[in-house]
Amino acid sequence: MKRLALFGSTGSIGRQTLDVVARLNNFDIAVLTAHRNWELLAAQAQRWKPGWVALADSEYYRALKDALCGLVDCRIIVGENAAAQAAEEAGYDLALNGIVGVSGLLPSYYCLLRGIDLALANKESLVLAGGLLIELAKNRNTRIIPVDSEHSAIFQCLMGEQIESVWRIILTASGGPFRKRSLKEVRNAAPEEALAHPTWKMGDKITIDSATLMNKGFEVIEAYWLFGLPPERVEVRLHPVSIVHSMVQFNDGSLKAQLGKPDMRLPIQFALTYPQRSPVEYVNDEPVEWPHLEFQTVDFEQFPCLSAAYQALRLGGSAMPTLNGADEAAVERYLKRQLKFGQIAEVIYSTLEQHHIKPINSIDDALEADRWAREFVLNYKKVD
Repeated sequence: MKRLALFGSTGSIGRQTLDVVARLNNFDIAVLTAHRNWELLAAQAQRWKPGWVALADSEYYRALKDALCGLVDCRIIVGENAAAQAAEEAGYDLALNGIVGVSGLLPSYYCLLRGIDLALANKESLVLAGGLLIELAKNRNTRIIPVDSEHSAIFQCLMGEQIESVWRIILTASGGPFRKRSLKEVRNAAPEEALAHPTWKMGDKITIDSATLMNKGFEVIEAYWLFGLPPERVEVRLHPVSIVHSMVQFNDGSLKAQLGKPDMRLPIQFALTYPQRSPVEYVNDEPVEWPHLEFQTVDFEQFPCLSAAYQALRLGGSAMPTLNGADEAAVERYLKRQLKFGQIAEVIYSTLEQHHIKPINSIDDALEADRWAREFVLNYKKVD
């Protein structure tokens, strides 16, 4: 039995991971962490009986402790760095990081520092400190196995292939709820409209990022670090039905793609069991039932956040954590109706323009650039 540390267990990825683990029946849960949802975290801990339970919001420590008073040999920790502490100190053989946001960076770092394989769904880890983490994994002879459906698809397409033979990577994107509307038409769109994703059910932050295509911009940066191709060879195509999860085109012109109905349990299971493939009972994917496989090029004027991500990647260094901090803060202000939808991209571009780019030589460098960007966005002009 492998001991699994699950960071972000109460989120969408975390809940589906536990569903997969229950079906596989060959993992012990060693660590469970959450941000604020102490009630679900407590229920999960009662079910899985981990050695460590971590909650970021210390306000609920007493409630969580009382709920878990019957568990023996379970260490309960709380606080902003609780997940990072569990990653650094707990005993586990494999980690899956499903945390959303910058708070997922330190768990990724400590996992790799200890030479433990990391199944990664936290985009921010590579956006903030991709160079550091990739080098750390290389030095520790440790694997980063992508969990995002797009990067899992590319990872699978590249199995048995030489990266030197790759011409380009094509990331697919649903286009979100505003795929058929111009930026001018959605400039004043309410959060309820942006949260109405046509394909995936996700948390609020990632759903807004899908509406702006910043989510895909982060995936471009991830692909750059994971697969080592320059930005101009990592492309994006709109694919509304989300059947083709991503593609690789080789220098002989041939294309390989990974396909299937949208179901995050499949890339999660692949990451947990790699390099083996375990059979599942919950998949009955019949291609004749698939919709028409439509693809479209991206209009960068319609989705300026995607263009901002490419810009940050080309600038390099602290531009990438600055992009992340600016986006997180801008989305937070938008959800609070302090910014208009169209202002999300505007404030991100303004943040990048005002930032003085520096090299990222440490995790602290990455976190400092992210913090600076958040502060800049907090002081940005309010909604008209």
